[in-house]
Amino acid sequence: MDQPINQRLDWTPNLALQALPSVSAQEHRTGLRNLAAAVNIITAGHEGARAGLTATAVVSVTAEPPRLAVFVNKNVVAADIILRSGALCVNVLSGPQEAVAKAFAGMVEGVHGDERFRHGSWSTMVTHSPALDNALVNFDCRVVKVYDESTHHVFLCEVLATRGCIDEDALVYINGAFRQIPH
Repeated sequence: MDQPINQRLDWTPNLALQALPSVSAQEHRTGLRNLAAAVNIITAGHEGARAGLTATAVVSVTAEPPRLAVFVNKNVVAADIILRSGALCVNVLSGPQEAVAKAFAGMVEGVHGDERFRHGSWSTMVTHSPALDNALVNFDCRVVKVYDESTHHVFLCEVLATRGCIDEDALVYINGAFRQIPH
């Protein structure tokens, strides 16, 4: 069965702007260093395998229905597990969870794959994706659509359950470093 494409086919880009060159990858990276973002660990599990990664590319889409968009590099193990399970958990980190963020970002020597889950305390919620205990908030989601965008999959997710710890500072990433933001 063909799936409808959620794209405005009656819209066309501004042709004058289409002719302009974009910034270089390096210029773009330099600019992004100043875009503060919440630090999240995206997790998934399927048939006994689980994986996760540290990510800042998570955005709220709508409140009704409750949806998030999560961008995951196609080359990471978690991308395949999310595709197979149809579910993921967005774990928004609190300030004291910087060490967990580093473990899932590959910043801790010798910690790979499932060993990352030795950092932090983990449980599950509705989808059975790993949910970090004492996260600022957990969004347990089913994937409703998948889009390909160059090097990444964009997972449009519907939130099935939330859980939160509201008495902690938020962890953000800016200018190549983790920072705590008071609540």
